Amino acid sequence: MDLSSLVERLGEAPLLAAGGAVVGLAFGFFAQRSSFCLRAAVIEFWRRQAGEKLAIWLLTFSAAVVSVQALVLAGWIDVGNARQLASRGSLSGAIVGGLLFGAGMIMTRGCASRLLVLSATGNLRALLSGLIFAVTAQAALGGALSPLRQTISAWWTVEGGASRDLLAITGAGHWGGLAFGALWLAAALWYALRSRRSVWKWVGGIGAGLAVAAGWTWTARVAASSFNVVPVQGLTFSGPSAEWLMRVLALPAPHWGFDSGLLPGVFAGAFLGGLIGGDLKLEGFKDGYSMRRYIAGAIFMGFGSMLAGGCAVGAGVTGGAVFALTAWIALAAMWVGAGLTDRWLDVPEARRAEAAAAATARPPEAPAQPMPT
Repeated sequence: MDLSSLVERLGEAPLLAAGGAVVGLAFGFFAQRSSFCLRAAVIEFWRRQAGEKLAIWLLTFSAAVVSVQALVLAGWIDVGNARQLASRGSLSGAIVGGLLFGAGMIMTRGCASRLLVLSATGNLRALLSGLIFAVTAQAALGGALSPLRQTISAWWTVEGGASRDLLAITGAGHWGGLAFGALWLAAALWYALRSRRSVWKWVGGIGAGLAVAAGWTWTARVAASSFNVVPVQGLTFSGPSAEWLMRVLALPAPHWGFDSGLLPGVFAGAFLGGLIGGDLKLEGFKDGYSMRRYIAGAIFMGFGSMLAGGCAVGAGVTGGAVFALTAWIALAAMWVGAGLTDRWLDVPEARRAEAAAAATARPPEAPAQPMPT
């Protein structure tokens, strides 16, 4: 039975939700096994310690770019009608939102997708941060923070279409996008092989990137097989988090779609990865200071993601793979915001810890010997 027959028989919503669950399962499993995390990659980059974490993020990002651009060139998907390219975008939202998201990512020690993955393996800090992230995202989408979001977004906008497509702006085309992704994929593989870590690290990084392409592909195929308007989309975690919050708290619940299956799939995949790797462990907060830090960071990330048009995966990888202008600006702002926050917040703390450890390890001075008479 082909996809058109399935769409006619079952409808778009169940197929999209089932596809979201399968794609989410793959992403969650590979992200957990590889420890995929934009925050860790940013820290390595800004501290000039390029290594495993940066290599994993580059593998995910470049694998997503290469696979998505190859699928476009092969005629399998058409991303021209995707929200990241077709609709009006906000450059001011991408800048301000990206900076806020990057800062919050450092404070919560993980981006939105990383918080969900860690929650599945028993990290209660990540679970609380993820819930606050979802509440703030919903408040920014249609609640108390919505007017502020709309005001900031209106400062500097860009029309949809070619004005928002970096490949059209630069004239590189999809072949240029494919070559760009292949160049970064080669660099990421070099870094990964140089680090000599477990094969799961670089295989998981590539698998997470391919899951992003699978999300684009599934929604595009369902849209092409349906007589109704079906949005072509990829992986993101800000919108789905807000949707699941309203699904739990309010009736009538939002309509089922790709996002509805994504979050449960990622949670199940990450739990499976943690179970196989022996990483399931309950963890909580150490003190009140760390709890305040996580709460503030989650608020920054929730509001920032709605301003930027997505989270580190939604805007950074999914939007970056289709070369949306606002997605690349948001991604750059995330790197800058995270780097500045790490320099202001974590680097001094790490130096104090190193100094304390050095003082503890220093042998005691020998007592002064009396002078002979």
